[in-house]
Amino acid sequence: MDAQSLTDPQLLLKELLALRQAVYQEGMEMFRQWLPAIYRHSFRYSALNLAFYLALRRRDIRMLQRALKPWGLSSLGRSEAGVSASLDAVIASLSYICDRQKEVGIKHPPIRNFYHGEWSLNRQSKVVFGPKPKSRTVRIMVTLSTECSTDYELVKRLLATGMDVARINCAHDDKAIWGAMVANVRQAEQETGRTCKIFMEIAGPKLRIDRIMLHGSDAKVLAGSRLFITKGDFNIAEAVDLIVSCTMPEILTDLVEKDVINIDDGQVIAEVERIHPEGILVRVTSTAKERAVSIKPGKGLNFPGKHLELPPITDKDRVDLDYIVQVADAIGYSFVKSAADIRLLQEELAQRLDKNLQTMPLMAKIETDEAVKNLSEIIVQAAAKQPFAVMIARGDLAVEVGYKRLAELQEEILWICEAAHVPVIWATQVLENLVKHGIPSRAEITDAAMSERAECVMLNKGPFIVEAVAMLDDILTRMDAHQHKKSPQLRALSIAGKKD
Repeated sequence: MDAQSLTDPQLLLKELLALRQAVYQEGMEMFRQWLPAIYRHSFRYSALNLAFYLALRRRDIRMLQRALKPWGLSSLGRSEAGVSASLDAVIASLSYICDRQKEVGIKHPPIRNFYHGEWSLNRQSKVVFGPKPKSRTVRIMVTLSTECSTDYELVKRLLATGMDVARINCAHDDKAIWGAMVANVRQAEQETGRTCKIFMEIAGPKLRIDRIMLHGSDAKVLAGSRLFITKGDFNIAEAVDLIVSCTMPEILTDLVEKDVINIDDGQVIAEVERIHPEGILVRVTSTAKERAVSIKPGKGLNFPGKHLELPPITDKDRVDLDYIVQVADAIGYSFVKSAADIRLLQEELAQRLDKNLQTMPLMAKIETDEAVKNLSEIIVQAAAKQPFAVMIARGDLAVEVGYKRLAELQEEILWICEAAHVPVIWATQVLENLVKHGIPSRAEITDAAMSERAECVMLNKGPFIVEAVAMLDDILTRMDAHQHKKSPQLRALSIAGKKD
């Protein structure tokens, strides 16, 4: 049925009633499957709404949306947080137009039903990120640099300028440095009077460069450079520009010639040229901005389209968790791919936290195509037992799925999470030029403005991080008056004012 045939409100009502019945039946079937594992009572309503939303979005309703417009009714384009209320409100109004209220029997939902989802999302955001700032709704997260362990004044300036959440990436540094960072944040909280949650993120099954063993004069590569990724023994007869080791050398046995390797979130793209018993020889095919790129320990290695059997939790992660549960306000989990991964981490946490697991917030980084496909199951597994948030890790995600798909998937993640009343962190390269070089690009200002659609925005470390926090605070405060999620806020526009 096309939009033209739906100009008759009776036909439109018929289509909406059929849609409502299908969404309810399919949604309830999903919800009943989830319900036995949902231990947090507060998540049950959210899970039900997520099930309804997934059932709704299995269908292409663009024609219905267009047909609703002339009748002055909701197009269902903002139904994420309350699917049932949105559908019933449209049907009730259209029933009135068709003079069929008694026959249809669907009344307009109570006003509170339209805001229940929004309130639930706000409560979850407060539990995970702490109280919202006075001037804005969205929180600011900052990845702490090693410098934050020794420079207390830097940490204090970050809090005073607007940092709401401090992120410690346990893929770098060690317990002594992490402990110093935590101590500085806690002291700064007392002196500034501002609350700051501490997120500590386990490294997860991320392949990274471990050591640099220089073969030439500099650890930089260009298109055409040849690297040898060693399994340990790096005696190789072939001419290479650089020799490096990686954190999980056993994975190298799964690679074959022509496999693509992305280094440092795609700053370097290479291809496997030859397999050796001691490792793999790769040739750089391109670099960012076609210039020499530095190769450093800790930088990530991605293999797009390659399914590698990586352990969801490493031995290092387990050791780190022993410390993290003692000092962190929330735990981050890198490279989550499935609900089974979440279940495994929750089992590890239960051994360390027992019943306190239900109060420890968990944050999952969504950075692979597999994680996107399994997002609803990941959400239900996590949020059924503890407060939960999702980070859209756009760096690794773009490398894994391709840059062309990033914007589309980012939107889908935002919608699914809103339907589940799960807060989202907008991450990777936010104001990156400002953070690193002191001057923002025009494009990243727009990106920062659009990040207001999430509940939290993350900035990475750099020499101008305090300036970046100040600018992001200003941008988010301004955008708070203009937009909430997908809805524009129609405040009075200065440019629409009367001319003298």
